Amino acid sequence: MKALVLSGGTGSRLRPITHTAAKQLVPVANKPVLFYGIESLVAAGITDIGIVVGDTEAEIRAAVGDGSRFGARVSYLPQARPLGLAHAVLIARDWLGDDDFVMYLGDNFVVGGITELVEEFRATRPDARILLTKVDDPSAFGVAELDPDGAVLRLEEKPSAPRSDLALVGVYLFTSAVHEAVRSITPSARGELEITDAIQWLVEDGRAVCSTVISGYWKDTGNVTDMLEVNRTVLEAMPPAVLGTVDADSELVGRVRVEEGASVVRSRIVGPAVIGAGSVVRDSYIGPSTSVADGCLISDSEVEFSIVLDGSRIEGVGRIEGSLIGRTVRVTGAARAPRAHRLVLGDHSQVQITP
Repeated sequence: MKALVLSGGTGSRLRPITHTAAKQLVPVANKPVLFYGIESLVAAGITDIGIVVGDTEAEIRAAVGDGSRFGARVSYLPQARPLGLAHAVLIARDWLGDDDFVMYLGDNFVVGGITELVEEFRATRPDARILLTKVDDPSAFGVAELDPDGAVLRLEEKPSAPRSDLALVGVYLFTSAVHEAVRSITPSARGELEITDAIQWLVEDGRAVCSTVISGYWKDTGNVTDMLEVNRTVLEAMPPAVLGTVDADSELVGRVRVEEGASVVRSRIVGPAVIGAGSVVRDSYIGPSTSVADGCLISDSEVEFSIVLDGSRIEGVGRIEGSLIGRTVRVTGAARAPRAHRLVLGDHSQVQITP
């Protein structure tokens, strides 16, 4: 069994961060989202992985390499333009051959992994198995309609009038039957080959299409709000450790991880939180659900429920919360400011904020 991991796309909902970085490599708890997906596949026994790449191919290749660090063998499949999920299957046809495969969206996050789902698919081998979850706004997703017995009746991509509240999670399992389906459909009104249309073709052709409704945690990390929520969830399960230095005037409360080479000076950190390697937290407060990446400086400031990427400096700014701060950003104090700030800053930004 193979895995097809989709890592193209423009990441428009995470701009300006994704102007200079692949959305799949934005870190959650200081590890790229894409890595969690690859680890889930390997844990399920799938080690032959093809990654569909677009404009950020060089960056994805540099981060993932040949896959050996994950115990996998990785191939790269260039996609000239992001023309839909079914188009990704189309361009991967030769690499996939006639093998069964998992299609996994590289910016999705499923807590608990997919091992049970893969084992069930291997045991029963329907032509397709889809993963569903209830959502508040199904019009933003692919939506499935099931009959009273749970059989798949209809699928529709981002419907204006959804027939159910069951959205397709970004994990799909297929036999080679899907290749006929993707060759048989035409582009949607969005100009894309929709995987929902391909699965609907399988349904109408009488093929076996099964679904699993999950009640566990799933997020599409394509926007800042969901990225912060996933960060919170991962941090809550991270083992605490002090591998760096914490002086006698500092206090660590709850699940806090201080990585090697990091230092905490005259500061209070309330977990779950992680301070990356080589970072310095001085005369500051780091609140719950915050990850500070490597080589950062947090001084004379308060940061809570936020993600701070590599090499950034936050100095004398009072309180920051609910924010995603890019790489090599500098946030400094200015004359006046409100009591709290909400920021989404691109890499290499410079912002002045009063304390």
